[in-house]
Amino acid sequence: MATVLALSGSPSRASRTALLAEHTTADLRVRGHRTHVLALRDLPATPLLTADIHDPSIARAVNLVAEADALVVATPIYKAAYSGLLKTFLDLLPQHAFTGKPVLPLATGGSPAHVLALDYALRPVLTALGAQVCQGRFVLDRHLTTAPDGAMTVDHDDERQLTRVIDQFDLALPSRAHLTAA
Repeated sequence: MATVLALSGSPSRASRTALLAEHTTADLRVRGHRTHVLALRDLPATPLLTADIHDPSIARAVNLVAEADALVVATPIYKAAYSGLLKTFLDLLPQHAFTGKPVLPLATGGSPAHVLALDYALRPVLTALGAQVCQGRFVLDRHLTTAPDGAMTVDHDDERQLTRVIDQFDLALPSRAHLTAA
């Protein structure tokens, strides 16, 4: 099975985006994949902002990207674009860091007006990094509910659509693509 790294690009500790990334990786684990969630907000600020790839935490994060077979890139949408935190991290990666890797973009936001940010803001940078960008999903914040125990539920229609894009992503994963071709 594939190793999937989820990059959570929200700067907030109480983040629906992070919960969506965890929800997605839990689904992928059930399907037999190895998953890891990297909360970019936990990286040290100074080395991240100065692109100090020799800092141990930054080097480890870059190495996780290199070792992953595929990625989930989750971000809140602010002012019609993905988060600056995500942009800062993506900028320090090697130019072809995602080459040959399926990437599932996910976004959360407060308004349906931001839905195009996936295609017009995030997709181009993922493509520039060499990703095989899969169809992504934008989920309105109000369609994500957090229970007191921290568990997240997704609105029924969004859950159905999210499952559909995860199914397509799963088929694009190296181990699945090989099985489908055989």
